[in-house]
Amino acid sequence: MKVRIFKPAKTAMQSGTAKTKDWLLESEPTPKTVDPLMGWTSSRDTMQQVQLDFPTLEEAKAHAEKNGWQYTVEQPHSRPVRPKAYADNFAYNRVGRWTH
Repeated sequence: MKVRIFKPAKTAMQSGTAKTKDWLLESEPTPKTVDPLMGWTSSRDTMQQVQLDFPTLEEAKAHAEKNGWQYTVEQPHSRPVRPKAYADNFAYNRVGRWTH
């Protein structure tokens, strides 16, 4: 079975970084089949519903190797965090204009 190990990105709905610190291990998606009677799409692979989280990359790799799974590691994309203060909105050396 093929699995991928990655760090999830932060959600677009929030500015916080919750649930982005652990490494996730999930199986690669398998092709789905169409049920001939009802026309629903289905899959017999129940591992698609499972996500395992690990505090470190080494633990996730060790778990995949212990179970004999082929894994790919996706390195996280990091962005620089620029701390800002609310007082910067009212600074005299502000680049843009500020009016009421």
